[in-house]
Amino acid sequence: MKYIGAHVSIAGGVENAPVNAHELGATAFAMFTKNQRQWSAPPYKEEAVAAFRENCRAFGYRPELILPHDSYLINLGQPDPGKRRNAVAAFIGEMERCHQLGLVKLNFHPGSHLKLIPEEEDLRLIAEGVREAVDTVPEVIAVFENTAGQGTNVGYAFEQLATMLEAVDRPGRVGVCLDTCHTFAAGYDLVTPEGYEKTFAEFDRLIGFPFLQGMHINDSKSKLGGRLDRHDSIGHGELGWEFFRRLMQDPRFDDIPLVLETIDESLWKQEIAALQALSRGEPLP
Repeated sequence: MKYIGAHVSIAGGVENAPVNAHELGATAFAMFTKNQRQWSAPPYKEEAVAAFRENCRAFGYRPELILPHDSYLINLGQPDPGKRRNAVAAFIGEMERCHQLGLVKLNFHPGSHLKLIPEEEDLRLIAEGVREAVDTVPEVIAVFENTAGQGTNVGYAFEQLATMLEAVDRPGRVGVCLDTCHTFAAGYDLVTPEGYEKTFAEFDRLIGFPFLQGMHINDSKSKLGGRLDRHDSIGHGELGWEFFRRLMQDPRFDDIPLVLETIDESLWKQEIAALQALSRGEPLP
């Protein structure tokens, strides 16, 4: 079964996230655990945690179908030792907030070398930071999101993700989130039937589908291999509806959160309904 949702707001309290997802007709969702533009945040109040858990139960959102995202400020590949220490501490804080809410995954962008160190060294630093975090916080899986390769971001190639997963060396505590826009922008053909099969065969060979903990479902403003992190609404970009039909009918992507981060929030309810229809084998919009 496909579980489809969107990255919803926590405005007014984290307990509102499952309510906002339910109003969209979502069967999965993503959220930030705090204001993603700030390094620190006050601890959750016990009543907010209890309300979040109760709302998730009421609307049927099991922990494995929720894909929280860490702050965009965190760069685990930060070469400066002092700044990196702060980044790792902030990442551990995000893991702790997930654990407090009863969540079992934390999605994050791996990091950036800032043109200060080689990519290979950056991959090692990121893996070290993730290892420290999962050793500190129990149960929560650190979910590496692939990037578009824009700027100095690493994690755009399946080989890089595989290298970091292996270097963390904590089986069962790491996973991957594939962003469809990022994958295409990084140079993986998802549009042609041949490219689609080749891309996911390569993912399975280098990483393996058991590591896939979720997906971000976005169309792409970037051309194939354009290295631009520019999301678009479903069917409005370079990927097109036929790709999403193929994805929604592919059983390899069952039973994980499939989360919209498309650019027009007013279309989310419509996009979720359309993707759910495609997953049932109904005609394209």
